Amino acid sequence: MTPPDIDAGWLRLRPFTDADIDWVHRVSLDPALERFIDLPSPYLREHAAYFVERLAVEGWRSGTRAEFLAEDAGTAGRLGRVGLHLRGDRTAEIGFWVAPTSRGRGVAPTAARAVCRWAFAELGLDHVEWRAEVGNDASRRVAEKIGFRVEATLRRRLVHRGERVDAWVGSLLPAELR
Repeated sequence: MTPPDIDAGWLRLRPFTDADIDWVHRVSLDPALERFIDLPSPYLREHAAYFVERLAVEGWRSGTRAEFLAEDAGTAGRLGRVGLHLRGDRTAEIGFWVAPTSRGRGVAPTAARAVCRWAFAELGLDHVEWRAEVGNDASRRVAEKIGFRVEATLRRRLVHRGERVDAWVGSLLPAELR
């Protein structure tokens, strides 16, 4: 699959490149990010390189992932990430995070909405699923803002730092995208 650039108004979504590795490393050291995302600890540059090269870039080649870096369309400053884990059955699971200096600006909902719109139109997806650890209120607000319906709290469904934690799960159908 050829990775596109997506114009989302004040945001531009583009595929990751090796030039993004150091930025991914810096952002992934943020305690707020580490609180809800199951990252290796300590998070090393090699982990960021693995994410960019093997998951983001290779994911496009294999058709298993669609990973986008969200940047300011005017300055090309890196702001966040949104990605889809493509399941091969016309469904995907979405994930997103925003750099600490870019939070509170609407990056996550703008980027996630644009990627879902693209995935429904261009990939023909029928369903996008969202999951987050219970207590990740910021992620839940983003999901609900773009139309995800929170369907359940799944007991001990996610693994975080080696321990099972409860998860919220929601879904988005094409007609529900706000």
